[in-house]
This record gives sequence, structure tokens and C-alpha cells, in this order.
Amino acid sequence: MNHQELLAVARRAAAAGGAALGAHWGQLLNVRSKGRPGDLVTEADLAAEAAVLAVLQQATPEIGVLAEESGLQGPAGEWQWCVDPLDGTTNYAHGFPLFACSVGLLHRGEPLLGAIDAPGLQQQYSGGIGLGAFCNGEPLKVSGCQQLADALLVTGFAYDRCETLDNNYTEFCHFSHRCHGVRRGGSAALDLAFVAAGRLDGYWERGLQPWDLAAGVALVLAAGGTVCDYGGGPLELRSGRLVACTPALRQPLLEGIASCKPMPAAIYNAAP
Repeated sequence: MNHQELLAVARRAAAAGGAALGAHWGQLLNVRSKGRPGDLVTEADLAAEAAVLAVLQQATPEIGVLAEESGLQGPAGEWQWCVDPLDGTTNYAHGFPLFACSVGLLHRGEPLLGAIDAPGLQQQYSGGIGLGAFCNGEPLKVSGCQQLADALLVTGFAYDRCETLDNNYTEFCHFSHRCHGVRRGGSAALDLAFVAAGRLDGYWERGLQPWDLAAGVALVLAAGGTVCDYGGGPLELRSGRLVACTPALRQPLLEGIASCKPMPAAIYNAAP
């Protein structure tokens, strides 16, 4: 398949997962923890993953898959699908509509294309390197924000935030005092999609997994944005740390992150 055909597969797979999420919306019977506070899984996660995998296995059996709930499966090679069947499970479990099914394709470990289906918003984001980025078929472009003082940013807090001083609290306070505001959406896939759409100007976070990032990173790059690690180097998906933003904000965000020291544990009671 060419890249356009693979993008069509990603869209179909994400839509199948989104349909499963829509079918379970407001009807959850089993919400359980994976072991860490706030790290939840539901029957909707499992149903959406099964729906996505069915599409991928039928359309591209030669490409292996890394999925959040079922792990690695299929052949190993230069190509790999990364699937987050329900990004924003905590939001979903509480009836908060910021959640999505994310399907990204890696080539030699680098995000190439993907689709993010957000049934709570009735939106599907999709795109890839050299293919453009779209929401419900309309082209996307990152914002033209030129100064941190004019920016609306977004971040998140990892599941281990109560166990480590490396938890993003100081960065959140630092940027909150230097821009229009900092949001916490609770879905990395949608945070990245909103940067690609120009609704948010920049995003940084730590503690993420490849399935959280694969599709969204491809979207940001396809929409003219920039993506890097906390040091400004090439993004390594497995590091779980990234900065994604409109190009003019890259340096101010990196400088802000570098300037922050961990907040003393006593301030926020890191040991509940």
C-alpha cells in the first residue's frame, strides 16, 4: 500500500474503535485499576481495541501492532501500528467527553501517519508526513502564535506523579504565569490534535507511551508544527517526554522546562 492507502486504513480503524467507544458511552459496568492510582481500564477499552485490531489485521496483516491493552502482536519489521483504543479513560469513565481512539503508524520507529477519532466531539483527526493534516476532511495548520505571552498551552500529569518529584508541577506553575493559560485535557492524543488544529499553541508532557504519541506527533508535523524532546533533540517515543508546538514557541518552551527545579514534596504532599 502507498501512504494514502495506509492513512485510509488508519481512519477506518480509528473510526471502528470510536464506534465501540460510542456504544459503551454512559453504560460502563466494570471500571478497574491497572495497579497505579488513576490508571484505569474498562470494557470500552477492550472492545475498542478489538475493533481496531480487526480492521488492521484484515487490511495489513503484514504489519505488526503495539496496542496498549494487548501488547505486541504480529510480525516484526520496519512498520508498526501503535494503538491506544481509549486515550482518556479517566475522562471517559467520568462522562467527560475528551477522549479518543488513536491509531498511528511508525516507520523505523518514527511516526509517519495516523488517525484520532473523538466520538464525544464528533471529530476525526487524520494526516501524515507529506499528506497534510485534517479534521473531518478540513485541512489543519498549527497556529501562528509568536510569543509565549500570547500562547494557550496544554500539559498532563503522569500516573506516577505522586511517587516522583519529576512530575511536571513546577513546569505547570512556571508556564501558567507566563502565557494566557495552561490546560490539562487528560488525553495526549487530543492535546496533540488540538496543537495541529491551532486550537492550542504548545504542549509538553512526560511519562507517555508510544501509543499515546504515534498518531498525534504525525499530525503535528503534518500541520507544520515542531516536535522534540526536552533537550531540543529528536523525539524518542519510548522516552515518554516531548514538546510539540508552533515553531516560534519551541525555544521558549525548552528554556522554561530547563529552568524549572522540582517542587519540594512537602508543598503538595507527594506521599499520600
